[in-house]
Amino acid sequence: MCYGKCARCIGHSLVWLAVLCIVANILLYFPNGETKYASDDHLSRFVWFFSGIVGGGVLMLLPAFVFIGLEEESCCGCCGQENCGKRCAMLSSVLAALIGIAGSGYCVIVAALGLAEGPLCQDYLGQWNYTFAKTEGQYLMDTSTWSQCREPRHIVEWNVTLFSILLALGGIEFILCLIQIINGVLGGICGYCCSRQQRYDC
Repeated sequence: MCYGKCARCIGHSLVWLAVLCIVANILLYFPNGETKYASDDHLSRFVWFFSGIVGGGVLMLLPAFVFIGLEEESCCGCCGQENCGKRCAMLSSVLAALIGIAGSGYCVIVAALGLAEGPLCQDYLGQWNYTFAKTEGQYLMDTSTWSQCREPRHIVEWNVTLFSILLALGGIEFILCLIQIINGVLGGICGYCCSRQQRYDC
């Protein structure tokens, strides 16, 4: 088995997932493509936690590039030093994967909390509040109640869709980083060289 190629595949996948997380988080700031709600601070508080930008985005790019860099011509070395050996490289991938797990876990938790609380919106009385905060997420199953939010228009659909996307993407990132931890440990123990299929002594 080529552990380096597996890590590189995971790394490329994480890059695209991170980009999608960043895009989804940015869209949360502009309901219906309008900027006034962000400038007036009429957005869900969980939007400002930057779960997709930081957790599922920036923090995910670090392990992604580490994983991609594992498969090189010599397939050995760590931090640019060839004499460090394959074991050091695999160990670094495990540590990077832990950072990825922390970032994706943060993204998942914040997205779940955002879904449970619901959006900040203007009700029939013209008051801005968290209309569905006391429903404990039950509003998600009863779409007939979504019309209680008068402004921004379709804000419930907007938040539910984007937070659900962040939840799903963060979950996939978490699983991929978990797989890389297993892959990194196995690669460190077995010590296979990816490109030359050369085995290092453990």
